Amino acid sequence: MLAQYLSARMGVLSAKGACLSWFFISISASTAHAVDLGSPIDCEVGRTCFIQNYVDHDTSGRARDYRCGALTYDGHNGTDFRLPTLAVQRSGVNVLAAAEGRVLRTRDGMADISISAADAPSVADRECGNGVVVAHAEGWETQYCHLERGSVNVKPGDRVVAGQPVGRVGLSGKTEFPHVHLTVRQHGKIVDPFAVGAPEEACDAGTSLWSPSVRDAFAYQARAILNLGFAAGPVTMEQIEAGEASRSRLGLGSDALVAFVRAIGLKQGDVQRLSITGPDGQVVADQAERPLDRDKAQVMFFVGRKRPPAGWDAGSYRATYRVIRDGKTLLERSFETSL
Repeated sequence: MLAQYLSARMGVLSAKGACLSWFFISISASTAHAVDLGSPIDCEVGRTCFIQNYVDHDTSGRARDYRCGALTYDGHNGTDFRLPTLAVQRSGVNVLAAAEGRVLRTRDGMADISISAADAPSVADRECGNGVVVAHAEGWETQYCHLERGSVNVKPGDRVVAGQPVGRVGLSGKTEFPHVHLTVRQHGKIVDPFAVGAPEEACDAGTSLWSPSVRDAFAYQARAILNLGFAAGPVTMEQIEAGEASRSRLGLGSDALVAFVRAIGLKQGDVQRLSITGPDGQVVADQAERPLDRDKAQVMFFVGRKRPPAGWDAGSYRATYRVIRDGKTLLERSFETSL
């Protein structure tokens, strides 16, 4: 399971007084425009980073995002902007102030380690990890969590402008994958920047706090492909997360040819299909999975074939991944490699 985040209003960036979904505030559209938010991360959303989770709008113990979809979990109080691999995170990706303001609180020094690791330390009362809280006009605040240790470059009292780096994406606090968790509050109450003032139980309602410069890029994607590529053998989720899955050299002497995909946001009943065709157009491998038995935050799928007795034909090999539901293709991507 993806880690749950209980960090909320922070005395010293702690989880005490955590703002769960039932504290969600409804505010008027006129108030919503008191703060205009730019991107909190220096990447291209939908290509080099992805929105993994939104604010939970359900108050019943279940979970639903602002589109009444499943890209959230119970009590989630912010928006998660995820990097595709740990390798990308380690290359250095800046976390940006989403709007002009004054730094209220910071924390640094916590280790970058997944909470699922056997040697992970306790993060009780420090679920946000390394982070920054910025105050804006009219009682607005933005909070940035899970920053890389040693990367926080602002201090309380500093003035920041929109787009200014305040740290780098990390793996600190209660998380299992590299991302920045952005929480937005007004007067201490959680606000969903995608759906300000949305009536309870409404779907895709309310107004947006996002600046026009990023609003289109932040358009809702119910399903997305996080990683894809070719490898010389079976791959694991850990290899994909580390950015190592496609590092093996492929050639005419490779023992196997494997295509892999990691997708996020797939739903119960979705069917994944992945095929490979060779230079002559003939099918090298083709497999369809059974319909998913439940919604999946992320899922990995690969198909492949061992080297034929006569060896691989030289040329281009093309893989096509599809997500199908009720006979309709909802997501499709093709990619190639050459041997």
